[in-house]
Amino acid sequence: MRTSLFASASALCLGLVMAFGAGSEANAAAKCIKGDRKAPYTIGWANIYSVPTWMKQTQGTIEAEVEALKKQGLVDKLVVTDAQGDANVQIQQIQSMIDSNVDAIILIAGSSTAPARVIADACAKGIAIINFDSLVDTDQVTAKVNTDSSQWGDQAAKFLIDAIGGKGKILILNGPAGVSVSDDRRKGADAELKAHPDVKVLAETNTPYNVAPAQEAVTSLLFANPEIDGILSLGGALSAGAVLALDKQGRDQVPITGENARQFLELWKEKGLKSWATMQPNWLGAFATYTAVQALEGKDVPAFVKIPLPVIDNSNIDEYLARAKDFPADGYIYSPYDEELFKKLLAQK
Repeated sequence: MRTSLFASASALCLGLVMAFGAGSEANAAAKCIKGDRKAPYTIGWANIYSVPTWMKQTQGTIEAEVEALKKQGLVDKLVVTDAQGDANVQIQQIQSMIDSNVDAIILIAGSSTAPARVIADACAKGIAIINFDSLVDTDQVTAKVNTDSSQWGDQAAKFLIDAIGGKGKILILNGPAGVSVSDDRRKGADAELKAHPDVKVLAETNTPYNVAPAQEAVTSLLFANPEIDGILSLGGALSAGAVLALDKQGRDQVPITGENARQFLELWKEKGLKSWATMQPNWLGAFATYTAVQALEGKDVPAFVKIPLPVIDNSNIDEYLARAKDFPADGYIYSPYDEELFKKLLAQK
């Protein structure tokens, strides 16, 4: 899938480069950019951890974008680090990238506060910093890129509450506590839950975005709660784990929200679930890389790029499942992308 997407994207990139001509002659500079760096650029990918499939797929989009940019003579090297979940290690790795004078750093932050100083140092040295997914609480970056996690939680809660008729007993499944996207999705659900006092939250849990721990956690919750009417899940692997837990106990499936995890979408179809899902597209990594190069080439990229949340429901789930074979069995079926989309996103006001 990635290959075919980028085959067309690469061709399109070549056309855009010709159309843009000397991109370095753009009118305005983005934050952190001093105009003293010339292509081909070295890109640093400061990965907080590489184990989850979502992260592997995201890195795949970064690598594919780098290959496309290499063909255009805009990038010569990708430096990849893995902090293995340790925010302090990630800071050290970012510092090493600064010391080696990379031209851009692509970042998913392991902490919303800890990397702020080192990021400011990179910005002061004219390094493009593109922060996506888990964001840092600083404006000393070239751009931040993200979906609206609060909107995600709000939309998921609205669907579930409607699906259970505005009343009933529910479980809430969250990603890891302290991770901004997880916390923000949960906060986003609050208003809808408070507006519907007949919806009772029996219990909620935080687990990594993986099926096994989610299944184990939901199994425990099911033993303690013999009657549930719905599950507000704020992650795709979490939803798959919940469906499997219900199945293993011989319980009826209930309305459940989720994400574009392939296993969850396949279970949704197989079991005829009443569900809704959205996604944090993996191509945010490719887009962050593209944005960094655009900034280095002198484009005035927005300080924040909001990525719309796609909706997966019964009207379009077959379109996603038709492409399932192109993605890992434990991966995420993300929406198609190309450089035209990236260009439109950067043109947002």
